[in-house]
Amino acid sequence: MNSRERIRTIVAGEAADRVGFWLGNPHGDTWPILHDYFGTGGVEELLTLLKDDLRWIRPGAYNHPEGKPMWDMQRRGRALAAEGVFAECESVDEVHAHDWPNPDYLSFEETLARLRAAGDVYRPSGFWCPFFHEVADFFGMENYFVKMHTHPEVVHAVTRHIIDFYLEANRRFFEVAGDLIDAYFFGNDFGTQLGCLVNPEMMRRFIFPYFGELTDLAHECGYPVILHSCGSVYEVIPDLLDLGVEALHPLQARAANMEAERLAAEFKGKIAFVGGIDTQELLVNGSPEEVTADVERVKELLGPCLIVSPSHEAILPNVPPANIEAMARAAVA
Repeated sequence: MNSRERIRTIVAGEAADRVGFWLGNPHGDTWPILHDYFGTGGVEELLTLLKDDLRWIRPGAYNHPEGKPMWDMQRRGRALAAEGVFAECESVDEVHAHDWPNPDYLSFEETLARLRAAGDVYRPSGFWCPFFHEVADFFGMENYFVKMHTHPEVVHAVTRHIIDFYLEANRRFFEVAGDLIDAYFFGNDFGTQLGCLVNPEMMRRFIFPYFGELTDLAHECGYPVILHSCGSVYEVIPDLLDLGVEALHPLQARAANMEAERLAAEFKGKIAFVGGIDTQELLVNGSPEEVTADVERVKELLGPCLIVSPSHEAILPNVPPANIEAMARAAVA
């Protein structure tokens, strides 16, 4: 069973020859450290050495003829609460008049070339579609949450424009990518360390209806859905199941109610799991022996429909390479 067959089987909810392994998407500063430790000269050489089963290849370049960004948010800072262009907006007409992106400016040639060269590995893809964060950035996160109550029609209008673009972008990409990709992988960080950023009832009003349009399109095109959401999303996992999510990533191990024992007890057999190996404490401060033991524990609890991976994909330079090696070896053992 090659990597592509293995992960297809796992995401479909069936037992494969072993659990899967995905290193994730290490921070740019981490790669030189890993190459030095493993003696590798490039990313593909390292992933092959670690028996990594996935290659996450995201689509498209946005080439506006005047060099404009895809999302012209006009933010006044980088903090989550930093105000964007709609910080004081009270009019749906103002939202409609904004210069929204045009899918005609998308290009997929480079992405398709990378997919064709990927080999027998599992290729999650599709537009990342972090619409929850992008709506927040257009308003400023605090304004976004307040306007859900004071100006719901404005929030819906902004979300509608963002989702319409992503639906068309994905539709065009899926049409040309076909069976070069294996799943629709997209991300919205709904959770904090303690729970969801937004009350679940508000998520069902302002977020999940649009989320469902993205998952429905993927299913219509024949792709399972893998969702990335950091933090504690425990209280909305039933909603995610109803919306058609087949696999959940990254299982932030130290977030409230996201421990492997609880996930196994309540959701095993209903969804595939991707992640679960703690990046907050274990991979940073643990020994290779402790990492090995924890991988074996998580495999026992969440397998066989499990892809072992860090509980945040952007591995930072403070993670000792020996712990990465221990995680990979234990995952594929």
